[in-house]
Amino acid sequence: MSKILDVLQAFKKAEGIDFAYDHFTEGESPNPPFVVYLYPSTNNFSADGIVYYPVNAVNVELYTDKKDPDTEKKLERLLTEAGVFFEKSEIWISSERLYEVLYSFEEES
Repeated sequence: MSKILDVLQAFKKAEGIDFAYDHFTEGESPNPPFVVYLYPSTNNFSADGIVYYPVNAVNVELYTDKKDPDTEKKLERLLTEAGVFFEKSEIWISSERLYEVLYSFEEES
């Protein structure tokens, strides 16, 4: 199991926040807050023309219907405890009326 799944399962156990890979099926999205994670790209290290050390880019997207610093801090604490160095950004998605807090980092595959 990957490090990110360990973190998200601990987050769900502690906070009751559902998560899914890439998206929830239409009509099955839980009420906010919820998390979506995905592996949008790689940043592999090569040697001798092959992938010597595979590295996945990881995005963890926390969606809330109101700004929720406490929930963000709880997820950040779990990421930090797992040894994840992340970058964080945030946007308001007006069409969905949701905040998206994006945690971006890399994880070896």
